[in-house]
Amino acid sequence: MDLQELRDANEKRHIEWANGAEIPLSFRGLELAGEAGEVCNELKKIERARLGMVGGKVGTHDLQEELADVIVCVDLIAMDLGIDLGEALRAKFNKTSEKYGLMTRL
Repeated sequence: MDLQELRDANEKRHIEWANGAEIPLSFRGLELAGEAGEVCNELKKIERARLGMVGGKVGTHDLQEELADVIVCVDLIAMDLGIDLGEALRAKFNKTSEKYGLMTRL
């Protein structure tokens, strides 16, 4: 799957989900923060298991789902602002490689 496929699906699902209504960026930001919090909660449970604590969780299925939710939310924000997320990722990745003298580029 590529980022354009995600964007296309997000655009279509937005029409279904929000009946085409414009969603405020503040809502998108809160949505992203909530999903990022859920990622952190899953990481906490995995660490509990690694530390032998009660309430731990072995496996990454739930973490995978939460990480996917974060990516969907990030694309929704980019969609609302007309940002090409693929190009933004490429530029930032390469900028960081250049900053630290690393050879790997996208």
